[in-house]
Amino acid sequence: MPMYDDWRLRAACQDEDPELFFPVTEMGPGATQAEQAKAVCARCPVRAKCLEYALDNGLDHGIFGGTTELERRTLRRRTRADRRAA
Repeated sequence: MPMYDDWRLRAACQDEDPELFFPVTEMGPGATQAEQAKAVCARCPVRAKCLEYALDNGLDHGIFGGTTELERRTLRRRTRADRRAA
């Protein structure tokens, strides 16, 4: 077993077109595209790692860990608010 485990090698999106995960808009055809990307994420064994990576690295564009840009912004705000409340 290697000391460094690259979780990306186990991602369900490995064989998908990368463009699928970068819809131009969240409305109309873009919303359909985002849902298709999220369906891939739903069956991914490393979904949580992907989301953690996106949050830790401030990735603002695309679908990561089954979340859209807007959903990740909401998660970041909620996390900051929870930390302030603690």
